[in-house]
Amino acid sequence: MDLLTREELGEPRFFASAFSQQVTEGNIRTKAEHGGGPVYDIGVYCINAARYLFRSEPSEVMAFSATNETDPRFRDIDEQVSVMMRFPEQRLASFTVGFGASKEGFYDVVCTEGRVRLDPAYTHTEALRREITTAKGKTKVSKFKKRDQVSAELVYFAECGTEDQTPEPSGHEGMADVRVIEAIHQSLQAGAPAPVKAVERQRRPSLDQERKEPAHGSPETVHVQSPNR
Repeated sequence: MDLLTREELGEPRFFASAFSQQVTEGNIRTKAEHGGGPVYDIGVYCINAARYLFRSEPSEVMAFSATNETDPRFRDIDEQVSVMMRFPEQRLASFTVGFGASKEGFYDVVCTEGRVRLDPAYTHTEALRREITTAKGKTKVSKFKKRDQVSAELVYFAECGTEDQTPEPSGHEGMADVRVIEAIHQSLQAGAPAPVKAVERQRRPSLDQERKEPAHGSPETVHVQSPNR
């Protein structure tokens, strides 16, 4: 975000992302009545990333779904969904999410003078790899060590409670994502573009909030199934 804000690669023009995994039959992610499906579950990561990196809100969306109807996992939900979002300043963001493809999770932001890619982009259990490519074809790769993002979030949220501060991201940030999801499902049902109800955002998450907690091993789960096992 800092790289794009300083326009080191020129003006951001479009965002493209993919997030997928194989989900087993019977997993709660395949249950529509429990909010399952790829858009609700993992699409929100792509939506939030595009909003965060563009520092603005989409005005409309167009969505398409595709499902292998012979696969019992997808009796109640879409297997995969592709979405196009229109942002101010004539910018576009697209993403595809799915529960029937191999594990992927990356995004690209293509600017007027280069491109930045983060892969993996949406996990807190792996090290992150950022690739910056300039218009002249030069590429720089940076790696960021695995860290514990969840504990940092918990510490920050607790401090907001004890210090009577409004957390950022707040409920308004969540509402902004949900309204995009609502527009996506409206577009899927109508087979046409759908407008996104505007949400005014006076504040946005920033690097000033960054906290670093050391990585640790995955905890043992209790009465819960792995999402893709």
